[in-house]
Amino acid sequence: MVRHKNRYIVVLITENDTNATKKLHLKPITLSNAIKDTVQQLYGDFGLAAIKAAFTAKYCNELTKIAIIKVRHGPHRFVTSVLPLITSLENKSITINIIHIGATIKQSFKFILEYQERKYYEFVANLKRDEDKKALRESLMDIDDVLTIV
Repeated sequence: MVRHKNRYIVVLITENDTNATKKLHLKPITLSNAIKDTVQQLYGDFGLAAIKAAFTAKYCNELTKIAIIKVRHGPHRFVTSVLPLITSLENKSITINIIHIGATIKQSFKFILEYQERKYYEFVANLKRDEDKKALRESLMDIDDVLTIV
C-alpha cells in the first residue's frame, strides 16, 4: 500500500469591485470547479486527471475570504500555478493570492487561526460595542464545521 501525501493550499480571495469589509458569498464547489476548468485549459486532460484524485475545496470563510484547497503532493504545482490566473467567479471580478501551503491540515488550521486573529484585531478597531466585538470574534474563529468534515 502506498501512502499518498497531500498539500493544503490556503488562499485569500479578494473582490476587485467592492470594499474589503463586505462578505464574500462563495461556495467551495464553485471554487473547485473554477480551478478544474483553468487546469483543463492550461494543462489539458493530463493536468485535470493528475489533480482530480484527491482534489477538494474544503473551506471558505465569508468574512476573512480564506479558502482551503486539498490536492495531492506533486500535482499541487498545477493548482498553485493556475490560482493567480483565475480572475472571475460567479460573475465577480476577484483576485486569488496563495498565503500558505501546508503538508497537514492541522498546520493549515493553525495558520488560519493566527491569520484570523490578526484580522480580528484589524476589524475590532472600528467597533465600539462589546456585543459586536464578540459576534465578530465568533464568526471569524468559526472553523468547527471544517473540523467535522476532516
